[in-house]
Amino acid sequence: MPKAHLKFALITGLVVTSYITFTLVAVNLGFKNGFIFKWFRSWLIAYFLVVPSLLFVAPFIRKKLNL
Repeated sequence: MPKAHLKFALITGLVVTSYITFTLVAVNLGFKNGFIFKWFRSWLIAYFLVVPSLLFVAPFIRKKLNL
């Protein structure tokens, strides 16, 4: 796997999971005590799910779509 693909997956995963989890935690729980901890926990879980998807599922989809 090229280093560029790994860098892309890590950075894209960081950016996308950060704003999605922030938005969802803010909407569902509000900005109450412990918001940062709950957001960080949600972000960490999402990040560890997204990065492998970007590394292994995306190439399969790209191949199927002839991209």
